[in-house]
Amino acid sequence: MLWYLLKLAVVLPLIAGLAWASLKFARRMEQRFSPNGGTKSVKIIETQWLGPGQRIAVLEFRGREILVSATKQGLVRLAEVPARAGGED
Repeated sequence: MLWYLLKLAVVLPLIAGLAWASLKFARRMEQRFSPNGGTKSVKIIETQWLGPGQRIAVLEFRGREILVSATKQGLVRLAEVPARAGGED
């Protein structure tokens, strides 16, 4: 039993570290090889959970704020308005 716990104490942090490093590497490669030089054209302003598997989100795209419903089946646009002056940063 002690041998199992010792192996677990060594292997579990190793696996967690490899997962973290692969996520960091994937983000770096995504920014490096994105078609618009790392700047994103869609920005998520806010999200709100409605229930299991359902949420709404406000997206900013080309000077417009778009309210969408996100479910497992896909996205549905609910409303669209001009973006607020100054933004929320």
